[in-house]
Amino acid sequence: MIPVTTFAGKTVAIFGLGKSGLLAAGALIKGGARVIVFDDDEKSRANAQAAGLIVQDLREVDWSKIAALVLAPGVPLTHPAPHWSVKLAHKAEVDIIGDIELFCRERALSGANCPFVAITGTNGKSTTTALISHILASAGRDVQMGGNIGVPVLALEPLAPGRTYVIEVSSYQVDLAPSLHPTVGVLLNVTEDHLDRHGTMENYAALKALVPAAIEPGGTAVVAVDDGYTRDVADRIARAGKNIVRVSAKGPLHDGLYAEGSLIVRATAGKTKVIAQLAGIGSLRGEHNAQNAACAVAACLALGVDPPAIQKGLTTFPGLAHRMQQVGRKGNVLFVNDSKATNADSAAKALASFHDIFWIAGGKPKTGGIAGLAGFFPRIRKAYLIGEAAADFAVTLEGKAPYEIAGILSAAVAAAAHDAEASGLKEPVVLLSPACASFDQYRNFEVRGQAFTELVRAIPGVAA
Repeated sequence: MIPVTTFAGKTVAIFGLGKSGLLAAGALIKGGARVIVFDDDEKSRANAQAAGLIVQDLREVDWSKIAALVLAPGVPLTHPAPHWSVKLAHKAEVDIIGDIELFCRERALSGANCPFVAITGTNGKSTTTALISHILASAGRDVQMGGNIGVPVLALEPLAPGRTYVIEVSSYQVDLAPSLHPTVGVLLNVTEDHLDRHGTMENYAALKALVPAAIEPGGTAVVAVDDGYTRDVADRIARAGKNIVRVSAKGPLHDGLYAEGSLIVRATAGKTKVIAQLAGIGSLRGEHNAQNAACAVAACLALGVDPPAIQKGLTTFPGLAHRMQQVGRKGNVLFVNDSKATNADSAAKALASFHDIFWIAGGKPKTGGIAGLAGFFPRIRKAYLIGEAAADFAVTLEGKAPYEIAGILSAAVAAAAHDAEASGLKEPVVLLSPACASFDQYRNFEVRGQAFTELVRAIPGVAA
């Protein structure tokens, strides 16, 4: 745990008692703060009380005595309406922050030379975060990885000279981290997502832009310039006189890093040099992973890792659970867990990577559905639709690709496995890439992906 000493001797309120909220409470207490906590959920309050925390309804506290409100990322800050705890904090002119902000303040206060890599984007954040961490670790660096990838930042090992923190940050977390100043800030892409939380694309894109734009003095912004939003961000950072490395998976750059086939090429004033190659690395299949890898290479170069060490890290990268994860094979049928594809743009990356797909899709729908995936429908031998989105997805697929409404994941896996095996195709793929959130049937995408993995590995004859 990273003790948070920046509020020593002060009272801090915490709303939201999930994993990150409880860890924030522990870190603040360890750093000398007095902490009071609350949650709308009675069970969460009881668990906190059982853990020895002071549970008090924040509607009944004296806000003049509160130094800050630490808010869980999922609690509404602005849209669709501020949570009641947010309104109370605003009225009392109390700072509203998150656990990433606590980490940033503690890092600044400590004065320790702790390089900090922050990674954001609509898609690819977790793969890129894991890849950067893996390359650095394989190069012998002392690395801690966390944030939105699943390990709360304050659960990591304490700040120490030379220790590098590789942190995935969501737009929710950026919104609560005004002191975010990474050594390397990575922006992968910006496509429509989380508008229910941020209101407009402009608001959402502006938050994403802060990660590379807010780099510390002497830091490096790494921006993949393959969409209009990110190109604009890169241009603004360059005009501000900050160090910017542009990255592309779609074509050559005059300056920056780009993917050319399986090669990662660095261009300097038009002169090029191959830095790494991705051929034969199954965990980095597809154009989207070429972008992820190129951004990871740029970040590691900025931290002083040499190209041979970077290549070693790329080659040994095992991939990320729930993202294009090959979980089993029966004969020539490959089973792929892409549960992390919680929107259409993310699912597109998986659909682009395979042919002859038996596609399991659906869940809690996102804005736009799957209409934008029509270009991939010819690759789909059959779709198996689950969850709340099943009926709407069926309408979109009608006349364009065969489908059945399976309803639940177990039925979809059984039907897809049977049909793929009976198809006679050379390389059929049963692909879970839902293009939806999981919350209608599963607590999160990890639970959904694990359920898929267990169902697949229970099929007789499947080799993990």
